[in-house]
Amino acid sequence: MKRDVGQTTRDLRRHNRTSVLTRLYLHGPASRFDLMRATGLSSATVSNVVTDLVAEGLVAEAGLLDSDGGRPRTLLEVRPGYAQVVGVDIGETHVQVGLFDWTLDTLATATFPMDQGRPDPAVLAAAVTAGIEEVTAKADADPAELLGVGIGVPGAVLPGGLVHAPTLGWSGVPFGELLTPHVAAPLHLDNCARTLGQAEMWRGAGRGAERAIVALLAVGVGAAVATGSPGGVTSTTSEWGHTVIEAGGARCRCGSHGCLEAYVGADAILEHYARAAGVPRPGPAGTEARVAELVAEAAEPGPAAETVRRTAEYLGIGIANLINLLSPDRVILSGWVSATMGPAMLPAVRDAMRRHTLDYMADGTVLELGRLGQEAVALGAATLPVHELLTAGGR
Repeated sequence: MKRDVGQTTRDLRRHNRTSVLTRLYLHGPASRFDLMRATGLSSATVSNVVTDLVAEGLVAEAGLLDSDGGRPRTLLEVRPGYAQVVGVDIGETHVQVGLFDWTLDTLATATFPMDQGRPDPAVLAAAVTAGIEEVTAKADADPAELLGVGIGVPGAVLPGGLVHAPTLGWSGVPFGELLTPHVAAPLHLDNCARTLGQAEMWRGAGRGAERAIVALLAVGVGAAVATGSPGGVTSTTSEWGHTVIEAGGARCRCGSHGCLEAYVGADAILEHYARAAGVPRPGPAGTEARVAELVAEAAEPGPAAETVRRTAEYLGIGIANLINLLSPDRVILSGWVSATMGPAMLPAVRDAMRRHTLDYMADGTVLELGRLGQEAVALGAATLPVHELLTAGGR
């Protein structure tokens, strides 16, 4: 019975700490009174939790807030210097490693280009290890003192760090085992679209949304459905890129025909442009640079402009399908293809989306570009150790 009571007390303390810390982390500075209203905890409980969090270095005072007729209230905020995290983007064109403080401000980055195809997991693991060493050295940080290392992969992650990533040619690859001997900090692996969705909800274009769809556009195409709540964010992934939008259409890497990815994935975009322009089919290297060149050329009428228009039309149809199915209040286009092509094609994507969405659903949905930049996926991976810290109440 004593053990049960002790366990219940510890659980309650952790819940209280998590409630206060998550509120400060996701919503910014607040007074003790604000925290009491937001969490439903008593004044004494909030005061005790805040005292502990300040003593442990997670939270600090952030000035005073004037109040009507009363004493000014002390504002509290999470302290960026409490910890540092690493986020890793295992993409199909590069491995990107970022060092962030635990509030997700960027401290250093390192990028390793790679040829598309079926990369050797051991080679990618070595690139991740080298990237961690490089970014921590740039910031004079101790790799062993990191809060954790989060890794986003373009596939499913099973218990034990087994990765199924068809776009990389991986089936049950023990990627976690390859990394663990060389990474001193706690290691976290998850699907990159899910972690990106969490990052956009925490720090990007999804803030304040009740239900957002975060589309990851790169060589592959994926989407996460992220739901906001007072206590945090939940995010689930979908194989949106392999929903069929044209019966008997273009062949997809997955072996099917007519998948969305076969029209809006980076390789598909460049292949269509090559056919339209009568130039050789592109090779596996330099994909990101060629997409940027295509966008620049699309400023004038011609094959590039037609390719951007066509991509926008198919992407708008794919988004409309998501809206008609899930009724989100926000759709966010993220990933490096969105960052490169988004400004040029967003108006056409919006037009296509509205034409293929039920009117009342289109009126309730905002479509916009992600706000996290080129390191969005690495930053998303960095949310994994931070999420664990918040869930544990900062311990």
